[in-house]
Amino acid sequence: MKALPLFLLLLAGSACASDADVLKCRALADTGARLACYDAIPVGAKPAVATAAPAPVAAPMRNKEESFGMEAKKQREEEPKSITSTIAGEFQGWGPGAQIRLANGQVWRVIDGSEAVLPRTRDPKVTIERNMFGTLFLKVEGTNSSAKVRRVQ
Repeated sequence: MKALPLFLLLLAGSACASDADVLKCRALADTGARLACYDAIPVGAKPAVATAAPAPVAAPMRNKEESFGMEAKKQREEEPKSITSTIAGEFQGWGPGAQIRLANGQVWRVIDGSEAVLPRTRDPKVTIERNMFGTLFLKVEGTNSSAKVRRVQ
């Protein structure tokens, strides 16, 4: 009796259907059509290998500060731990999902759902720092407020 579970486990390992086939069948509303779809999946089929389009080539960054926060490709050189800039114009705080444009042209989005109502200031100085886990935080000078951010531009 102990050999039966082992046999079933070995049998199940060799009878793998591709995820795409299973998902296609799962989407069918009609019970009979769904069952026929599952029955048509070849036993032991190898999953289809999807070919991805080549990734677009990004324009080269001129300096380390300009590439700060663009984590899609790790830079070979040591990245700075923080950058400092200003928020161009009048600033009163942020809310969840807010996009903040810095004077250096970078755009950062608040991703932690935080919000801060700050005294109205003009061109406040900000620092974006990376903590020891790699998470980026925007801090406005003269306040205790900070937001978890991700660079979007």
